[in-house]
Amino acid sequence: MSNPLFDARPGMRRVFLRNMVLPARIGVYAHEQHGTQRIRLNIDLAVEEGEIGDDEIARVVDYQRVANAAREVVAAGHVKLVETLAERIASACMADVRIKYILVRVEKLDIFPDADGAGVEIVRERPRDLSTSRP
Repeated sequence: MSNPLFDARPGMRRVFLRNMVLPARIGVYAHEQHGTQRIRLNIDLAVEEGEIGDDEIARVVDYQRVANAAREVVAAGHVKLVETLAERIASACMADVRIKYILVRVEKLDIFPDADGAGVEIVRERPRDLSTSRP
């Protein structure tokens, strides 16, 4: 199912990171308090396009920076909830003001033997600057 926040629109570009698997210190249960668990991250960004034509990395949202931001958040320490981890990743990525929408999916991979993963998906939108919005 397509998410309307990420449909192709003039002036917008989609940047994504797919199926990044990282060891994470995550969980609320006693057996999750020591060691790491595998998580899978998927991040979709709706990015306001700059001028087209320049072949320079500075004019685009660099997916290497998105990946590094996610790695840093995951490595920062133990988190109880996948929801909290997703919010922190979204916040770190939204530091780039060109990102208008973000979808972050965090899945714990080794929770159930009969499922590929269990987790959460969040969508966040950059608040509009009310001083520049028009009726």
